[in-house]
Amino acid sequence: MISFTPEQGALLPVIARATISKELGIAAAIPKTADHPWLNDQAATFVTLKQNNELRGCIGSLRARQSLMNDLQNNAISAAFHDPRFPPLSKDELDQTAVEVSLLSDPVPLTFSDEPDALSQLRPGMDGIIFECGSYRSTFLPQVWEQLPNPELFMSHLKQKAGLAPDFWSDDVLLYRYEVEKFAENL
Repeated sequence: MISFTPEQGALLPVIARATISKELGIAAAIPKTADHPWLNDQAATFVTLKQNNELRGCIGSLRARQSLMNDLQNNAISAAFHDPRFPPLSKDELDQTAVEVSLLSDPVPLTFSDEPDALSQLRPGMDGIIFECGSYRSTFLPQVWEQLPNPELFMSHLKQKAGLAPDFWSDDVLLYRYEVEKFAENL
């Protein structure tokens, strides 16, 4: 994971907001990549939008496959306009929408013998988790532990998000953990 100074981290939500503003036809200056060469490093981000502390959109990348700038801008647009759980963000909503950017570490596979063993390895408040089983896949950022602080509850909701029953388990389940560095606007 790229390490940031507080000033660099504070710039990420500014870039995300400017990208969304531009997409809405609102004039906004996006910092030039040339002025910040670290934005050209490969990174995986999630952009989370909230209104009144409630989720309004959240889309991201689990693996670094493009520059931080491109990943951030693509995920900002997707969170604002393409999250299937919400209608596209409108101009009227932008001022009441807080932007948060999470920078993800590389996912690390967990080794476990069964679900209780897997649950015992989860680190509430610290781990983001990727759940995979066949074509079923889901993830929760570490921030989700705030709403689901119990590992069993966290895992059951993660399985539901993947489209499976909350009590589903199989020997084919794969789990990966990652950490995030989170940067939020001060609204």
